[in-house]
Amino acid sequence: MTAHPKEDPQTGELHFFSSSPFPPYLIHHVASADGQVLDSQEVPGATAALKHDFALTEHHVVFLEGSVTFDPSEHSGIPYGWSDAQPSRIGVLPRGAGGAGRVRWYEIGQGFAMHLANAYEDARGRIVIEGPSVGRDGWRRSWNWWVGAPDRGAEPTSGSRGRRWTVDPATGRTGEEESDDLTVEFPTINEAFTGREHRYQYALAFPDDRGVGRHTLVKYDRVTGERRLRPFGAGQLPSEAVFVPAAGATEEDAGYLLTVVGDLDAGASRLLVLDAGDPALAPVATVHLPRRVPAMIHGSWIPDAALTGPGQRAGR
Repeated sequence: MTAHPKEDPQTGELHFFSSSPFPPYLIHHVASADGQVLDSQEVPGATAALKHDFALTEHHVVFLEGSVTFDPSEHSGIPYGWSDAQPSRIGVLPRGAGGAGRVRWYEIGQGFAMHLANAYEDARGRIVIEGPSVGRDGWRRSWNWWVGAPDRGAEPTSGSRGRRWTVDPATGRTGEEESDDLTVEFPTINEAFTGREHRYQYALAFPDDRGVGRHTLVKYDRVTGERRLRPFGAGQLPSEAVFVPAAGATEEDAGYLLTVVGDLDAGASRLLVLDAGDPALAPVATVHLPRRVPAMIHGSWIPDAALTGPGQRAGR
């Protein structure tokens, strides 16, 4: 089951998928806003390629199959590996009843994307997907880092660069480009823009393949092309930056970024609350945690109102 379900902010529907190295390879599920499963459809044409994340647009569900697929000969603990014989593809499934039967697969250049930032339909009707991806060498050096093999990168994100794919359903044409030269992962947005075109995007930047640079929080402005950097000190390892909108916000970046930062020297962690709209991404508050939290985690947030009920008080 995917670790990254997508809630449509307009309809409240929750989309998620299950995948397997054996048939059925991919099943798409939809649940209503009140938690009732509305639909489950097996997706034709899917393969045993590793699928961790996916994307949603107003009218489509988007799956990426990269060049990493099931490999029973891999004994490191996770039976997947790079395969030049496994084509990289984008699957576009129309939302709604019977959509799986109309899925179309579009071949793209070799690579693998673990996490996606967002997808949307542009003014020309094309589907645009954004997120970091790696090529063959980046995957190999990252995998070697995880399993402790020689010839490994300095970080488990070797060669991971921001990328943008486009699919034109009218012509069948696809395009892709590198959107940034930083080594990044854990992309996030203001989730009110899930499936719609967003302006701002956030990610964590890592030291490069040889360990040059520092862990940094990046804010991208897709309109101006500008990127803002908030570097962290030596031995400070941030986690995914989660966007929380400010009460009554009218601007897309009016709100806060939450990131758990691990102090690798002190063995401690703290939650930083940053001003997402400030050019310097200035801290608003720091919460010192009673124990260390493993670094590079995903996160989420819950408003006080969702926790308030009989016998409960709103959090502070």
